[in-house]
Amino acid sequence: MAQLEDLGPVEQLRAGRLPLRILWLFLGLTGFGVGAGMLLLSALGTQPWNVMEAAIAERTGLTIGTVVVIVAFLVLALWIPLREKPGLGTFANALWIGPVMDVTIALIPAPEGLPGRVAMMLGGILVVGVFDAVYIGAQLGPGPRDGLMTGLHRRFGLPVGPIRLGIEVAVLAVGWLLGGPVGVGTVAFALLVGPVVHWTLPRVTIPVTPPRRRGTTPQRPRGTGIQAGQR
Repeated sequence: MAQLEDLGPVEQLRAGRLPLRILWLFLGLTGFGVGAGMLLLSALGTQPWNVMEAAIAERTGLTIGTVVVIVAFLVLALWIPLREKPGLGTFANALWIGPVMDVTIALIPAPEGLPGRVAMMLGGILVVGVFDAVYIGAQLGPGPRDGLMTGLHRRFGLPVGPIRLGIEVAVLAVGWLLGGPVGVGTVAFALLVGPVVHWTLPRVTIPVTPPRRRGTTPQRPRGTGIQAGQR
């Protein structure tokens, strides 16, 4: 099975199979947006960032997709002092997922009754997990929120796990205080999406060849650990 490589922004574009990887990138982002929309339609709670974004959308009158895009670029602004470098996938992530969520919410009818809502919630978690892995497997750069996590890790030397947890708890708390949709789906997402991504990722990652740096000798491929639920 293919593994993830630790590639810089230029290396990502030079690592081969670029047309297929761009197709994979947008397939993953589209599926992620559909799954995120399904979670919101279930009305049983959603992932932490969307809790905050849904609350902002409710208070401003903007669509949830518009808020998702705005928040993504605000988070990208935080990359500047952290000296993080975005890739093609970073900007695609920021611009694509939100509109797909809006289309999903507009086209898919909200389920009626608890069984339908639970099915929609579980289906949304499954879809998010599978297509998050597809997006990551394109190897074209982290999403804005994940780059914030890795940037803080490199800047302050703190472990990735606690940083990710701290960020998500903070945005979840803000969203809850603003009246965002916290519920059983929020807990289910936290518990289930990781295993889905973990199982799917090795099976959908597109193998690439890291460009050889001048003055270096070939090395064995380098893997990189990826947290579940990234975007």
